[in-house]
Amino acid sequence: MPHVSFVALSGFRIHDPVLRELGMTLPGFDERAQALAALPALGLITLAGLLPEHWTCSYVAPAAVTPELLDAIQQQRPDLVAISALTASIEEAYQLSDALRAAGRTTVLGGLHVTACPEEAARHASSIVVGPAEPVWTQLLEDVQGNRLQLRYGEARRPESEDRGDWPLPRFDLLGEVQRYTLQTQRGCPLACDFCAASRLLERFREKPAANIARELEAIQACCPDPLIELADDNTFAGSRDPFELLDVLEASGARWFTESDWRLGERPQVLARLGGAGCVQVLMGIESMVFRYPGMGGKQAELERMLDAVHAIQGAGVAVNGCFIVGADGETPASLQRLTAFLLESPFADVQITLQTPFPGTALRERLARQNRLLPELGWPHCSLFEVTYQPDLLSVPELEQGFREVLTHVFAAASTQRRRSLRRDVWRRNRRLRRVPVA
Repeated sequence: MPHVSFVALSGFRIHDPVLRELGMTLPGFDERAQALAALPALGLITLAGLLPEHWTCSYVAPAAVTPELLDAIQQQRPDLVAISALTASIEEAYQLSDALRAAGRTTVLGGLHVTACPEEAARHASSIVVGPAEPVWTQLLEDVQGNRLQLRYGEARRPESEDRGDWPLPRFDLLGEVQRYTLQTQRGCPLACDFCAASRLLERFREKPAANIARELEAIQACCPDPLIELADDNTFAGSRDPFELLDVLEASGARWFTESDWRLGERPQVLARLGGAGCVQVLMGIESMVFRYPGMGGKQAELERMLDAVHAIQGAGVAVNGCFIVGADGETPASLQRLTAFLLESPFADVQITLQTPFPGTALRERLARQNRLLPELGWPHCSLFEVTYQPDLLSVPELEQGFREVLTHVFAAASTQRRRSLRRDVWRRNRRLRRVPVA
């Protein structure tokens, strides 16, 4: 029987040794990094769900590319090795694919980075998939068996009005004994923030039917009766569907889950009244930059006070808010970094996430910085980790922004600050009567 080896190189990466060492001393920062690293690669296990019955498969998410990994894949004697990677780990994916091809294996690369940089990726794989892989996956497998594999798949875009309706059931069982799972209720985002590639690069915004979501929840709970689920959505409640149909399905599952949504959720009292009872534990909310208004944010753009009112409303409903902030946008200065630090030390957020502005391939942000000759060519893809400066700031030097970012992290994720947010989370979750127990903070 033909076999495909799925390899996910999408784990969390920090390549800056100074920041890596710093993170190990900051409990809050290290906790967030581990949470991100624990999330599985949903794209690959979704493709596994589309395999014909006569194909077998395996799945691995290694922390790094090693000779042992190469040997383990070779021992499976795969007819195809499907590799997915984020930008920060794409060079590792190229290294693995090159080594496997040299050993006579057929490889395919796909994902956001490959879609943004197809010519580059094509030099390191037997084939690449540009855009969503589901529509071309069956054809690709048939071509592998027929020894007629094409160099590229998926470049033809479907009309905006055409909905494929294909929502395959992911093979959650391939993940083994884990408690954290990812589930998508939508693809993309109706907004187009210029730092984000995920919203539009792979395909247009689509929302998954409630019946499919229910089926996936059942499959997850067959693997783990009490899972913690991340809705791998860019903005769960920003679309046009009926939110109560989604909440009905989630509530019926009894699962705990967290998701991403913009602040406008806090101005929807009827949704908030159901949110905690439907099992929602936390909402990741992009506040973004405190000094710069990114193009493309649409209705998500608002004054800080209005957003903070929404935070209080969401947390009053028993759902913690993780406020996400971007450091290093145009207008950032030492004074603005100090103001951000002071604000976060006293802010109402039950948790926070702080990253550096990162010009990922395929984003309007990268195009803008490239036009301005502000990208740092000596810093390649491994540095696009959300935690390294890969461009020239407008009002700071690169070392000034690096040091300023580290100082923000040092204060905001220090032990006392981290404990303060843990206490806030516990207080918020005590208001959520649906929770059988207060989750570990």
